[in-house]
Amino acid sequence: MGRAKVTARLGDQDTMNDPKTALGVADIQKIMACIPHRYPFLLVDRVVEINGDESGIGIKNVTINEPQFTGHFPGQPVFPGVLMIEAMAQTAGVLVVNARGSVDAGVTSVLFTTIDKAKFRKPVVPGDQLRFHLTKITRKRNLWFYRGEARVDGALVAEADLSAMVV
Repeated sequence: MGRAKVTARLGDQDTMNDPKTALGVADIQKIMACIPHRYPFLLVDRVVEINGDESGIGIKNVTINEPQFTGHFPGQPVFPGVLMIEAMAQTAGVLVVNARGSVDAGVTSVLFTTIDKAKFRKPVVPGDQLRFHLTKITRKRNLWFYRGEARVDGALVAEADLSAMVV
């Protein structure tokens, strides 16, 4: 009886078909439709577990053939922390535009506006997969505030609070 009651409740709410509550995925084509960045500055390969503009996880596969590794650092490549922060901002941009796109066709771009409490915990090297966990803190008019955590194999490697503005 308990299972039937839960099924009926979920069916009544129809949450999985509601675009604001369904967990979604954005592949590279969808990402490029949401934000203007292109190679070599497009730093997110996929966004998964999208929950409207509330949260999502951006994925970056770090490879040795990326241009930053020719100078950062020769013989001991380390993915730059500032690019991890930028990738968090790009992930937030995808979440905002993806969630607002169907509601507001006037969204043309999302701009990175602030970085606070940035910390870098461990080096990231070629072969790692970065996962950028973004969670909305709040929204004020056309500004979104997010908490970002970059993780490799579940370990925290960087974190920051950031904001983005829709224009």
